[in-house]
Amino acid sequence: MSRVDFAYGAVHRLRMACGTAARHVAAGRRLLVYCTDERRLQRFDALLWEFDPTSFIPHALADDPLADQADVILVPDAASLDRIPSLHWLLNLDLDCPPGAERFERILEIVSGHEADIQAARRRWTQYQQAGHDVRGHRLPADHPAAGNHRRT
Repeated sequence: MSRVDFAYGAVHRLRMACGTAARHVAAGRRLLVYCTDERRLQRFDALLWEFDPTSFIPHALADDPLADQADVILVPDAASLDRIPSLHWLLNLDLDCPPGAERFERILEIVSGHEADIQAARRRWTQYQQAGHDVRGHRLPADHPAAGNHRRT
């Protein structure tokens, strides 16, 4: 089964996801990012372009011909996720658990302080546990750049 890590207390979920993607790329790991919400995935894609003006996070949509060369692959639906060989690491930006979660060594979840985000994360936590995954929670320290009391996702 997979290990699922929830990081909660993020001020801005998508900005923290960009930081997570950047750390994985810097460590030489490729990352799948799953999200069926087209607007959210587009916002994340745009943020990857502007996240750090001094660097570039190579990324592509799953159906892009260059996806095989990208360090971060944006996956918009379950069918695309099924077609992609597992890269071991998946960042879930969806409100539901990714299908076939057991295929991944690690699943990363980022939770903001927004109530709807918290409730959806609690549902995912329960579903992961019921499926037998190793689920762990990590509260972001108050001094972490992505933590805070703001209610944005």
